[in-house]
This record gives sequence, C-alpha cells and structure tokens, in this order.
Amino acid sequence: MDHIDRVLLDQLQQDATQSYAALGQAAGLSAGAAHERVRKLRERGVIRRTAVDVDPAAVGSAVLAYVMVDSTSWMGDSAQDFAAIPEVMEAHVIAGSASVMLKVRTATTEQLQDVLRRIYAIDGVSGTQATVVLETFFERPLSPLPPLTADQG
Repeated sequence: MDHIDRVLLDQLQQDATQSYAALGQAAGLSAGAAHERVRKLRERGVIRRTAVDVDPAAVGSAVLAYVMVDSTSWMGDSAQDFAAIPEVMEAHVIAGSASVMLKVRTATTEQLQDVLRRIYAIDGVSGTQATVVLETFFERPLSPLPPLTADQG
C-alpha cells in the first residue's frame, strides 16, 4: 500500500459517497485510475465494507455501555452467543482481569439491564461490570495516513 492508497482511504473514510473524480483529484489521479485503485483495495480486503454512520440517539440507541465479562472458562468460542444479542455492537476477547469486552447500545438503562441478564445466560459467564458512557468527546476512524514526524510538523 502506497501513499496514494492511503490518501484514497482517508478520503473514503471522510465521505464514502465521493465520486471517483473527487477521489482522483484529492489523490492526484484521474477518475478511472482512482476507481481502479479503490477496486483493488476492495479485492485485497483493505476496504472490508462501505457503511453509513448512523446517529445512535436518532434511532433510539442513546445509551452506550462497555461491559467487561468475567468467566469460569475460555470464552473464545462464544462469539455466536454474544452475536445473538442484537444490542451488542462489538465483542472482543481480551487479556486482563476480564475475558471479554463488549460495546452495547440500548435505548434505556432498563434495556441495558435486560441485556446484562441475557449475557449472564451465556454458558461460562460468571459476572459482568458495565460502564455507562455519559458523553462521547469524539470517535475517529483508523487513519490510513502515517503520523507526522517532528520534522514534518
């Protein structure tokens, strides 16, 4: 992956609906060359999918919580159990005092409590610790551009 690919990825993360002409202009390419580069990024799996960034509050999922899951056994084979709970947005097997970390979105704290009950029903889960987010300062996508060095900035 070269600098041009990284510029295209950065532009697509800002607005995936941009035309290939606009992408090409940002990267110093023709529209056709930008289209071909993006196609190759998709083929190689660098671009996994194109998605819409939805405001959670606008669709009734304003409560965000991170849930640490304790277990009595290895939870690495439990992905399908966590995925079966639609309010679980992300699930990660982690190192540390907990076994799994979940990102959960619900409309209310009462619904969050119901999600915690369903998590407890998963075989091997021995406890949870939920942290409710009060305010999100920012969320950012992964930057495909390398960070500036001291002599560049």
